Formats: sequence, structure tokens, C-alpha cells
Amino acid sequence: QVQLVESGGGLVQPGGSLRLSCAASGSIFSIYAMGWYRQGPGKQRELVATVASDGSTKSADSVKGRFTISRDNAKNTVYLQMNSLKPEDTAVYYCNAVLQPKWTMTSNQYWGQGTQVTVSS
Repeated sequence: QVQLVESGGGLVQPGGSLRLSCAASGSIFSIYAMGWYRQGPGKQRELVATVASDGSTKSADSVKGRFTISRDNAKNTVYLQMNSLKPEDTAVYYCNAVLQPKWTMTSNQYWGQGTQVTVSS
């Protein structure tokens, strides 16, 4: 079994900062990519940022310069540092991992349960 557990969401004022964490645990052979997606009210889920096993990153244009994704391979954990938050960043943020469990030779995509981020004064 594999689990992704997120933490760090909450309520913050515009211009504030939050740091999200997501730890993968269970019978994991290898993690290829980890990332964050979000789904705002009445919107489709969208990519926020991803980080590959070699540390290379991709991020949505809407968060470039404000959000930073990082990864600790030893801890199977991905972080999302969010600065200069805006009301339009309000969403449920989901952790995502592409990984190979120990019981299979193929990789699969896994999701966390989601953590709410609300940006409001």
C-alpha cells in the first residue's frame, strides 16, 4: 500500500506565505516525479508545479516567481513554498506522485487527500 499525506494548508491573508508538505509512505520501490495540483471553486484541477527525480522542475505561469517546489528524496517528501499569495490561489491543493510500488514492475500515479488553502482578508 502507498499513501501520500499532505499538511500545511490553512487560511492566510493576501500577500502572505504558506508551505505545503507531502510525504509518501508504504511499499515504494522508486519515486519518479512528485508535484502539486489544485482545484479552485467551480474550476477544473490544474497543475501547479512538479519536480522530477533529478530535481528539474516545471510550474504553471500563474505561480512562477511566487511558488517554489522542492523535494527531499531521502524522506520521500515534496514541498511547495507559496509566497505572495493571492485570493485566486484559493483552492484545494493535491499532492501527486508517479512511483513504482515494490509489488509491480510498472509505475502508477497516486494522489493525496487534498489540503485547503484559503487566501482572504
